[in-house]
This record gives sequence, C-alpha cells and structure tokens, in this order.
Amino acid sequence: MKDLRIVFMGTPDFAVDTLKTLVENNKNIVGVITAPDKPAGRGRKLNESAVKKYAVSQNLNVLQPTNLKEEAFLVELKSLNANLQIVVAFRMLPKLVWKIPEYGTFNLHASLLPNYRGAAPINWAIINGETKTGVSTFFIDEEIDTGDMILQEEISIEPNENAGSLHDKLMTIGSRLVIKTVESIEQNNVKTIPQKDSSNIKTAYKLNKDNCKINWEAPMDNIFNHIRGLSPYPAAWTTLINGEDKLDVKIYASEKELVDHNNVLGTLITSKKELKVAVTGGYLILKEIKLPGKRSMDIKSLLNGYSFSENAKML
Repeated sequence: MKDLRIVFMGTPDFAVDTLKTLVENNKNIVGVITAPDKPAGRGRKLNESAVKKYAVSQNLNVLQPTNLKEEAFLVELKSLNANLQIVVAFRMLPKLVWKIPEYGTFNLHASLLPNYRGAAPINWAIINGETKTGVSTFFIDEEIDTGDMILQEEISIEPNENAGSLHDKLMTIGSRLVIKTVESIEQNNVKTIPQKDSSNIKTAYKLNKDNCKINWEAPMDNIFNHIRGLSPYPAAWTTLINGEDKLDVKIYASEKELVDHNNVLGTLITSKKELKVAVTGGYLILKEIKLPGKRSMDIKSLLNGYSFSENAKML
C-alpha cells in the first residue's frame, strides 16, 4: 500500500466536490493549488475561488500562483513533498509541474475521452445531440487531454437535459471516479490505456460569443440542443428585432412543436401566454428568456410586461 501525499489543483465548483470527497475519505491533502483571487462586482471586491473557500474551511494549505513556472512557486510546491497530483478543472500545467510527483499527475475530465477534449466538454456533448457522456481520469502528458487513460464511467444524457443538470451529475460521478483512481494508485494496480486518435474525434472548443449565437436556419433539433447545451451558462443568444428595438437576448429553455408552416425562419409568433419562433419543420416555443439589463424570466412573466410588434423576429 502506497502512502500518498496529494496536491490537489482546481478552481470552480466542479472541482470542489472532488476535493471534498478526498477529504471525507481521509486522503492526505498536503496542498491545494487554485486561481488567484479576482476583483468582482461593482465594488471590485476580491473574490475567492470555490476551491479556495472550501480548502480554507478545512484548514488546508492553499497556494495561489499567478505564474506556474515562477521559481518561488516551484520551490514551495516541491517543499510539500507530494508524490501524487490531482487536477480537476484547472489550467494547463507546464511539464516542470506535472513531472514533479513520483506517481504522476492525473486529471479528471468531463467526457468519454478521446472525444470532447478541451475547455467545454459538458456543453458540446449536449449541443451535438449526444445521448451519452461520462468522466475519465488520465495521466497528464505534453498535450491537452491526450494522456494515457486510467478509468472511465459512462452516463446517459436525458432528452431534455441542460448543461447545468449534466454538470452536477458528472461532478458527483467524477468525484467517485477520482477516489477509485487514487485507491488503484495506492494499491499499485493501475492499468492505463493509450488514447486512440482518429479523424472522427469530436472537440470541446472554448465557448465564445460567435459559437453561442443561435442560427435560426439550422434544423430544429440543432437549435433545441444548442439552447439546452448552453443553459444556464453562458447561455445561447440571439438578436431580437422588435419595431425600432434591436436587442441581444439570452434564451435558456425551449420546447419543440412539429408542424407545417409558411413563416419566414426567425419570425416570432405571440399570444397571451406563448412566444414561439418559426424554424424548419415547426416552431420552438421559448420558455425562459433574458432581456438586456433584466433578470431571466419565464415567458408568461415577459408577456405580462413586454409587447411585440407584428413583424418581430429573431436574427
């Protein structure tokens, strides 16, 4: 049985569940590396990462380097004498960091590798209409998300699931997979499998304003998946043309209505209780929307206080 001294690296909520599970399973966490505090909000008050908040509550040793290659940080990291590093939702590590521990550095990734390597695997699995995804642990190497795989677990994606609910499921399953991976390293029975590359591998590109914009000329299922794959964050968006107004709005939820129509794609159809957009093969009934400067709201609430012109449309 190996006596592990673990350094944990992570920043957002997704990583907290894994760190918490490691602590609750009495794993020896000798250090936690997370992002530096950042000014946030109107008062520009320094905001601590979710991982830092939890680590401090557990009296864990926290390091917040701005530069992972900085000599002072490397000296401090080496002084922890860790023999295993675990990375969950952090940033790309330089080789001189991931090569430090005797038993290596492994990463938890929220996809069934080799598919959906990259920054937004949860979102792209839904956007692309996948019916299954999962979590993988692998040893870090020179490239992004390409190292030898250790363990993997698969789950189904429900037909109406959004990125938020899938995130929470994968967070829980991922934390358990990390524990299994740690225990296999402790017991010296790790079996790794090289990732097989092929031309069919799908990528989890970084999300930006361009790839979050809705294309109303796309097939209905594509638009539906695009909306749920970006909900609740960062959210799919579109431009609403309503009389003289031209507003960028965010859409968080929709339903499909399969029906023949002769409306121009993007045309808005409104009633007292419903707002829907003409798409190929029918309409998308909008369920939750956010106007600029407003909170997100259900469509009934929106229609109570906002009126649409006859020629209103989505671009």
